[in-house]
Amino acid sequence: MLNFSIYYLRFFNILICFLCFLNILYSYYFDLYLNVDTYLYTFLVSTLPLLSFFFLKKNTTKISVFTKIFSVVLGYFILPLFIALPYYLSIYNITFANAYFESVSGFTSTGFTVFENIKHLDESLILWRSSSQWLGGLYFLFSIILLIDVFDDNLKKTLTNFLAFNTAEIFKQSLKIFIFYSFLTVIIFVILNLFSFRSFVSLNLSMTLISSGGFLPVNNLESILNSQTQIIILSLLMLLSFLAYSLYII
Repeated sequence: MLNFSIYYLRFFNILICFLCFLNILYSYYFDLYLNVDTYLYTFLVSTLPLLSFFFLKKNTTKISVFTKIFSVVLGYFILPLFIALPYYLSIYNITFANAYFESVSGFTSTGFTVFENIKHLDESLILWRSSSQWLGGLYFLFSIILLIDVFDDNLKKTLTNFLAFNTAEIFKQSLKIFIFYSFLTVIIFVILNLFSFRSFVSLNLSMTLISSGGFLPVNNLESILNSQTQIIILSLLMLLSFLAYSLYII
């Protein structure tokens, strides 16, 4: 059971490493050196589960529904621990409890925050908050595919043409979701830029919108919405992101 959980969760550790790498590049490109070391440390810690590639063999036996449920629930506890590291190791003296709360809030796309004034945060940390939502939204979609056997047949038929997934089909569907999810994120980013949103704001909002999250790169929306057109576009993109969830596994 534990072997499968590690096998499932280490893919998301790869994504955490990738997001750390992007934040490191972003920090160096824009001369944001205050917290750059925190992403390096998070990157190194997040690579530890990947060592299982060398000593854990792929499980070829049928995975029970209980094991799948256990793996998904475990991920909601374990992955935010890695996401919490940049908060905890930052210069802002954030307690581990608050860091973990912020990471769970982002990963579950809840949107509650311990920060009173977002303007006081380093841009790279704001980007990390948005990234946690993006990752959490993807994790939720992957979990639906993994737990398809939990649903009754009528619900399965509303979600997908397949009543049961073997390993190959899970991989195929997950890859399709990842590509579509990433593509739609880019599309939202481009649309926001076309309507005169600042690139940094567009990048953060695209990850927030695609995951139906609650984190904002600013204290309030009024500071970035400068016209009625922008309000309408943002409203339509929120609807697009919400409706897209029903398209991922069609």
